[in-house]
Amino acid sequence: MARVKYTDNDVALMARMMRAEAEGEGKQGMLMVGNVIVNRRKADCLDFEGLRSIEDVIFQVQGGNYSFEAVQKGNVFYNRARSAEKRLAKQTLDYWREHPSKYALWYFNPYGECPPSWYGQPFAGQFKLHCYYEPQANTCEGAYRW
Repeated sequence: MARVKYTDNDVALMARMMRAEAEGEGKQGMLMVGNVIVNRRKADCLDFEGLRSIEDVIFQVQGGNYSFEAVQKGNVFYNRARSAEKRLAKQTLDYWREHPSKYALWYFNPYGECPPSWYGQPFAGQFKLHCYYEPQANTCEGAYRW
């Protein structure tokens, strides 16, 4: 059973996002970005309440801007999804979870050392250039569900 309900359009949209945000970090980096997207869809807490689809997550606006830099700036996000990224997106939607993105709801590239917290949420770990942050356990039970 899939971690979240999704359509073929969701797979393609998520594949574009994974490529745009982490192509330079290889398959593992793209899987981690995909995992954060799925986690945000599942969490239903903090900044991510009421998100009911992958599209809601990817096009979420916070503070007047899109949550993901790739959507704001466009870069490769507006390129078509390739079959390799679609396979990775489907893998993440169906079952893939791994540290440090396993429970993460946020990631960013600080162009330096990862800070110990991000908007009050603890550092979970780093993969290549991206730092991952998961919610405090008592603030977002949904992030810790399968």
